Parts: sequence; structure tokens; C-alpha cells
Amino acid sequence: MMENAAALVKQISHGVYVIGVGVGERQNAFTAAWVMQVSFDPLLLAISINPEHYSYQLLQESSVCTVNVLGQNQYALAEHFGRFEKDKMAGFKWQQAETGAPVLSESLAYFDCQVSHYTDAGDHKIAVCKVLAAATLNPGLPLLYGQTGDMDGSSGLYG
Repeated sequence: MMENAAALVKQISHGVYVIGVGVGERQNAFTAAWVMQVSFDPLLLAISINPEHYSYQLLQESSVCTVNVLGQNQYALAEHFGRFEKDKMAGFKWQQAETGAPVLSESLAYFDCQVSHYTDAGDHKIAVCKVLAAATLNPGLPLLYGQTGDMDGSSGLYG
């Protein structure tokens, strides 16, 4: 038996990110909290993504993405990019990474990545990505998942 699973998993420390994906003119971004480093050499990050989302289709087509680190004062960005709506990238300043994936200019830092492989993870897929480049964009402290409350609606997903 697991009591208050939604609150308990918030105790696992991890940041909040905007993942930028795109194929040519078709660009999208989504909020992710399940991102972690999984290797030093080569530097690999694992990103959890819902395979039913449009961003997953773009990631599969392009095999590249950026992991944009959000700051503690950027809760509204996390909330915005967590929504399901068309053209949610409009109104924000974007750069292009070396791979062509979109970089959110106001993020603290970004990692430019090439997908190495995928693996199943329950109702999500894990994209294991090799970091090709990375840079700091703005000063600040990262936003942590535990600081987002129930923004992702996860409290209603545990049985």
C-alpha cells in the first residue's frame, strides 16, 4: 500500500526543463521533470516522454532535441509548455542549436542532444540522448519539481 504517492514522489529531487524538438518548420516544446544524467563518457541524458504527444513524433523524426534548464522564477514557463495547445512556442525568443533543435533563450542553460536509443517505461518512453553541446545562457538557480505543486496534475494519476 502506498499512501499519498503524489506527495512522496515530489521528494525525489529533480529539476524542471523545457525540451525543444523540431523537424524543419515544425517545432514544439514541452515541460519535462523526468530528465537525468545517466553516463559520464559519453555524456548521456535520459528524458521521459509520453509517446502519445506530438513532441514524441517530432523527436522520433529528427532524433535531436534540447534540454533547457528552467530557473526558480520560471514556473509560468513550465506551466505554459506543459499545456496541450497549438503554437505554444509563439511569443518566446528561440535560438537554434547546432543540431537544429530549438533553444529557449530565457532558460538558464541548455544541452543540445542526439537521441541514442529509446526504451519502454510504463506509459512513457525513455529517450537516451548523447549531449553534443551545452552552454549557460542566464544566471540563476534551477526550478525543482517539488516546487511546482500539482501543476502536472499527477495527484490524480496514482491509484
